[in-house]
Amino acid sequence: MLQKEIHQYLESFFEGNDCLIEENGEGHLTVQLTIEMDKELMNRPFYWTYLEKTGGIPNPMKVTFISDPEKAPDDLKGEVIHFGAPRLHQLFRATKKLAAYIRLYEEPNKAGNNRHIPLHPWLSLNIKISYHCDRKCDNLRSIGLNLINGTIVESFQEKIEGITLKPKIPDYCFTVSPIIKPVSGIKRIETYLINEIEAGEHDWANEAISRWNEDLKLLDHFYADHEEKPETYEIEKLALKDQYEPFVSVDIINGGIYYISTTIQ
Repeated sequence: MLQKEIHQYLESFFEGNDCLIEENGEGHLTVQLTIEMDKELMNRPFYWTYLEKTGGIPNPMKVTFISDPEKAPDDLKGEVIHFGAPRLHQLFRATKKLAAYIRLYEEPNKAGNNRHIPLHPWLSLNIKISYHCDRKCDNLRSIGLNLINGTIVESFQEKIEGITLKPKIPDYCFTVSPIIKPVSGIKRIETYLINEIEAGEHDWANEAISRWNEDLKLLDHFYADHEEKPETYEIEKLALKDQYEPFVSVDIINGGIYYISTTIQ
């Protein structure tokens, strides 16, 4: 996942949860949290319990996230956030909990045009692909699927960034009924990713298996004098399997249906 994509995800998350973005600069973001987001993210249960008991004035925190230290000002104080950082994974969990699914409509520019505008349905999924072995690599993908013609578009969130989206259908607009059902669309995206993963280079997996085999040789050498292997041998062998065996997991972070008049490609 690129640092630029992390920055875009932070923008989407906090805007979607009604937090005020006070500063949105190169490689950093300063956000005034709402009461709900402070409670969700900042781990201050005693503060909020005390405040509720005493009737005090709530003071949700303001947080600065540094999404790219190389681009952010040198003297800026904030929380560095990268793929793998606990805070980012906390935001992923909060997204699943608070906003797993949305439906938004483009508000097209209708200046001087009173005709009705068709809005075409897109399924959008933000997905985390994780490559597991004794090491781990995560990759965040944003994929859009046109529910009329089946076109798949990568970096979907980035490509709709400049589009004005509203939770209610605008006047003089109508939605085009999808030909592809959302459930079928999810399966199409899943198949697309599985085919991509299977066709990819997997040196990381071969290297993990090589390290696994080396440790198995050491384990066998350690128990070489045992005619019958004890239970501890099987336990340690299984532990090596759990540690090294390569596999790929695909998790949907969130998704939504976007009705859009703009051409996306």
